[in-house]
Amino acid sequence: MSWGRYVRQFRILAVDDDERVLNFLRVKLKALGYEVLTARDGVQALEQVQTLDPDLILLDVLMPRMNGFETLEELRRLSAVPVIMLSAKGADVDKIKGLEQGADDYLPKPFNPDELVARIEAVRRRIQPAERRQAS
Repeated sequence: MSWGRYVRQFRILAVDDDERVLNFLRVKLKALGYEVLTARDGVQALEQVQTLDPDLILLDVLMPRMNGFETLEELRRLSAVPVIMLSAKGADVDKIKGLEQGADDYLPKPFNPDELVARIEAVRRRIQPAERRQAS
């Protein structure tokens, strides 16, 4: 009996030092069918990117150990995975900095959860899950 080809869920890595934000993202995105991984800082995020191969990263800016801009800079040396920055730093200069460093999108906090999902889906439509990218 053939089980067919297993296609894994779209994998999102949420990176934020605020446990409430991580819990909210985990619950909201899992309810919509995404696989959700979490990290509390940039160091953990970089480790998970190398081992768990997320399809998209939601990245906070203000974090201990390694802030989001530093994390993004290092991440771009390792991977082209799409990144949506989520930050309380909503000034134009911060948005521009994030986009210039390689973020695909920048959403200031507090954000509308439906807008975040729409932005995730916009990125998802542009890319294919990681295993299909590697198989091509």
